[in-house]
Amino acid sequence: MIFGLPLGEMIWLIGILLAAGIVTGLLAGLLGIGGGGILVPILYEVFSVLGVDESIRMHVSVGTSLAAIMPTSLRSFYAHKAKGAVDMEVVKSMLVPVVLGVCLGVMVARFSNENILKGIWAGAATLFSLKAFLGGNSWRLGDQIPGNPLRALYGIFIGTISTLMSIGGGAFITMMMTLYGRPIHQAVATSSGFGPMIAVPGTLGFIWAGYAAQGLPPGSLGYVNVLGAAVIVSASVLAAPVGVRIAHGISRRALELAFATFLAVVAIRFFWSML
Repeated sequence: MIFGLPLGEMIWLIGILLAAGIVTGLLAGLLGIGGGGILVPILYEVFSVLGVDESIRMHVSVGTSLAAIMPTSLRSFYAHKAKGAVDMEVVKSMLVPVVLGVCLGVMVARFSNENILKGIWAGAATLFSLKAFLGGNSWRLGDQIPGNPLRALYGIFIGTISTLMSIGGGAFITMMMTLYGRPIHQAVATSSGFGPMIAVPGTLGFIWAGYAAQGLPPGSLGYVNVLGAAVIVSASVLAAPVGVRIAHGISRRALELAFATFLAVVAIRFFWSML
């Protein structure tokens, strides 16, 4: 028995987390996203099996996912930057607003109940899915990314909602840049740079927010389960460079539709559980 579970069942759960890490790393390289869309629902089910109380299960899933995103997104960012595809002006100009948004997101998460976090996550996932299914990359808001104050407002919003969803912000950054006419590959590469700036303060915030929480799974610091994050990262950092290398060799449209389908299924599940 390990943590109250038979050895065989624990090995099965570790295998699931390793598989999730591989998928997360590939997506980080291919799409410049942190992988919270994959990790949060999987971690939620794993913590359910481990008997984590439902009142904190989503919080621990979000916090642990953010911790796993940190090294994964860094690995992806440096691989994209080595290819000269990252627009560092966009990254630097949105650094402070995004971090402010992360701080706001942590405060909202600390005082939010389970259903609020589920609703935010499912609502944003639904929007991602609709864009992929209906609009693809053809929707446009303009030909140039706007300057401040609108750019700063975008950064605050992206930091806040990304923290609540436990994603690296890549999906939002990619969407914003393509809506303003940037090439999709540049948008994907640049979006990878926002993972660390969201995941680092977000992880620290979730550790702080859950420092006094009761019923946390073994190996947790606040709402961050270090053991679960370590298992995921051991696979994701190896897979991220592979995703970068094959990013130009597959149909992005097919991958976007597959990811959108996954998000739609998860969103329906979370909405259903709130009824």
